[in-house]
Amino acid sequence: MAHKVLIAPRKYVQGKNVFQEAGDWIKPLGSKALVLWDKQVKKIVGETFAASFLKSQIELVDVDFKGDSTKKEAARVAGILKESGAGVCIGVGGGKTLDTAKAAAAAVGTRIVTCPTIASNDSPTSSYTVWYDEEGNCMGFESWGVNPDLVLVDTQVVANGPVRAFVAGMGDALGTWVEAEACFQARGPNLAGGTSTMVAMAIARLCFDVLMEHGVEAKRAVENKIVTPSVEKVVEANVLMSGLGFESGGVATAHMVANCLPSFPECHGLMHGHEVGFGVITQLCLDDNKKINEVHSIVDFEVAIGLPVTFREIGLENIDRKRLMKIGEICGGKGSLCENHPFSVTADDIVNAMIAADLLGRERRAAAGLD
Repeated sequence: MAHKVLIAPRKYVQGKNVFQEAGDWIKPLGSKALVLWDKQVKKIVGETFAASFLKSQIELVDVDFKGDSTKKEAARVAGILKESGAGVCIGVGGGKTLDTAKAAAAAVGTRIVTCPTIASNDSPTSSYTVWYDEEGNCMGFESWGVNPDLVLVDTQVVANGPVRAFVAGMGDALGTWVEAEACFQARGPNLAGGTSTMVAMAIARLCFDVLMEHGVEAKRAVENKIVTPSVEKVVEANVLMSGLGFESGGVATAHMVANCLPSFPECHGLMHGHEVGFGVITQLCLDDNKKINEVHSIVDFEVAIGLPVTFREIGLENIDRKRLMKIGEICGGKGSLCENHPFSVTADDIVNAMIAADLLGRERRAAAGLD
């Protein structure tokens, strides 16, 4: 029997305007830090970080992110990191920026800090980098064996960000319990190198419960760029609970389907959490142990917060079975995350479940008066 393993970042700090204190939190890790961010993010938080670093006497090495977490980009950043002599690598922005910073830090052997400016996925806490090629196709993921030394989450910055990204984060987090439960039932492996602890399962379940209770209210607040208790709770669910839950609980069909969708050009406008949201419904339609009222409540939640629940919404309107089989064959293949179920999963099963998910999504949208 595999050992139970749980992994986590060394420190997690979340709060309104916490980026103003960034230097105080980062200073114990080093006095020279490379900051990786894109130009848009720098416009939003650049002055805040610069002022905080100046106050804490941290030398800032400013590096522009080129836009995708490719191995080429990670190698470029690692080269600058090594040449600069910085002892800390900081990713500021979205998941791809953070993933690239994690890869660069691992290559050079420096401390790593993640500072998400949107709560769109659980990259900030994880030990993983999701790789993409130059065309934007997902090429798999790689663990660096360690989680970030520090995760800084400014909830006002998140609330000021795109509502679409916040909703995507809820989609990614929604898969946490659904997938961890499947792995647990199958006695399948987690992504931490073992099997799930009771703590990881409790976190995954809490993540789900927080989303279902506070998700709609939190979205309303973010639409108005305000931080409320519901926003604080959902940000913690999107980033911390989802991060610990997916990595130490395990993933299954929802993420496997999500990782396949970027191979379709029509899906390139989606964020990862949108893909996971549709993957969750696909997984629910695959599992014969789920009560239909529970399935409906989850789909209704996705509809309520604006996650895509139909082929049309993910850009695959009128897609035929033959094209879907491209996903089915990957998901039904050996080594797929779809093996993390207490039942076997074939390519046909996946295609049937995706078609059923689309039909269910259309029905629940109609029931909500949206179509």
